[in-house]
Amino acid sequence: MVLAPWAGECSWGGFSAAGFVFVVVVLAPLYGAAAVLIREVSVRVGGGWPAIVLLAAAFGIFQAGLVDQALFNLGFTENTAYADEVEAARATTVPLLGFSAGSALTYVGNHIALSICAPIAIVESYLAPARRHQPWLGRPGLIVMVVLFVLGCSIIFFDEENGRKGFLASPLQLAFAALTVLALIGAALLPRWRRRPRPVAGRSPHPLWAGILVFGARFVADPHDWAAVSLQVAVTTAAAAVIVVWSRRAGWNQRHVLTAWAAALVSAAVFAYFVPNYDPHSRLVSATEALLNDIAISAIVLALLGGAYWRLRHSPPGSIEGALLTKRATRDQS
Repeated sequence: MVLAPWAGECSWGGFSAAGFVFVVVVLAPLYGAAAVLIREVSVRVGGGWPAIVLLAAAFGIFQAGLVDQALFNLGFTENTAYADEVEAARATTVPLLGFSAGSALTYVGNHIALSICAPIAIVESYLAPARRHQPWLGRPGLIVMVVLFVLGCSIIFFDEENGRKGFLASPLQLAFAALTVLALIGAALLPRWRRRPRPVAGRSPHPLWAGILVFGARFVADPHDWAAVSLQVAVTTAAAAVIVVWSRRAGWNQRHVLTAWAAALVSAAVFAYFVPNYDPHSRLVSATEALLNDIAISAIVLALLGGAYWRLRHSPPGSIEGALLTKRATRDQS
């Protein structure tokens, strides 16, 4: 609940350290509840990480297309420190639907990696293997999360100044976003994700290589034109394919999962040193204050990941496949 909004909006330098608590409190019902619900659904249907990624993509489009509608509002950043990106967004506008392909990659990609998947991987790494792949909430907890999520959506949607900013997408745009969300949810719930993947010959590489691959893919190109968008899509697809192959090899475990998703969070923390805060008032912040904000982000990321790796070091590594098989065997016996 806390990590999802912080990673999604603060880890890349979007807000100053003084605003972290405010961001977390306001966005936890939206981002945090979404992360918890996505994990709970994927565990209950047995979809694993493929289901989590697909549901995270659905959340990214839902949030950016239907809630704050930044996906269709090409001038969404005009009154922020990122006003110069408005022209870049218009350079990759998709005809008829009126959204920027470059902005869509950024919005949805960051929601997948930072708002949902990295927080889930980090929190699961703090738990013992027996609890790592099991549901955490009962029916009352799920109901509470759904209520919080609806509340979080309402807070942003009806905020005319800082949320939706008075913009309302066209019926065609809203229909496109809604149908895409439903398609991604349907894909995430497919039975195929419940089947044990076919093993691939060889052993998985050291977890560090998974991190290097993801970190490199995050910095390939700034999707400011169609060539850069195409390059980013191609590299991201290739990196994902390699990760999938590695995950089917013997020896793939939670350390690999944590390192791969942690690389996205580390890349965001590095990115923070090179960008201004999202808040337009950040122009009033001195260079020293800006540097201290970036250092605070780095310290939080290092503390989170250091603790997660320490926990994994003091628990049996095991493989994801082995943990899932043990869980299924226990369920069948019950």
